[in-house]
Amino acid sequence: MAHPYVPDAEPHVVGDRVYVYGSHDIFNGLNFCLGDYVCWSAPVDDLGNWRYEGCIYKREQDPAAPRIRLTNGLAAPDMVQGPDGRFYLYYFMGGTKMISVAVCDEPAGKYEFYGYVHDKKGDRLGERPGDEPQFDPGVLTEGARTYLYTGFCGRGDKTRHGAMATV
Repeated sequence: MAHPYVPDAEPHVVGDRVYVYGSHDIFNGLNFCLGDYVCWSAPVDDLGNWRYEGCIYKREQDPAAPRIRLTNGLAAPDMVQGPDGRFYLYYFMGGTKMISVAVCDEPAGKYEFYGYVHDKKGDRLGERPGDEPQFDPGVLTEGARTYLYTGFCGRGDKTRHGAMATV
């Protein structure tokens, strides 16, 4: 395989391996992050020995994908192991304002669409009245709680208030 462009990388140690999840740019693509999600891993004690784990999630697995232009990519994912031991891939798909989630029993296996981050009423975070767009998730699980951090706000940007946190 040719060397893929994997920006926005998020490394995570699971057992004796470090796994890297990131966006996937296509050479000469019309936009950023147009490729499916791929994963690389290496032994924690030999970070010069990387293994390509393959495609772990395809954009068309997300039900929102068919209604979104093909120039809107899968951006900046993050992975966390949940309290149930499963692995959750949080991601943002361009053209939406929400965070999607895929799940797998292995850190680099084939992830399946799980759902969208929503409140207790079932309303999707980022689509409720007054919500700011959600993007670039970062996740952390401690005990039974998962913390989701999204977004940012550049200096002088009046369209957003800054980074957001959700439990």
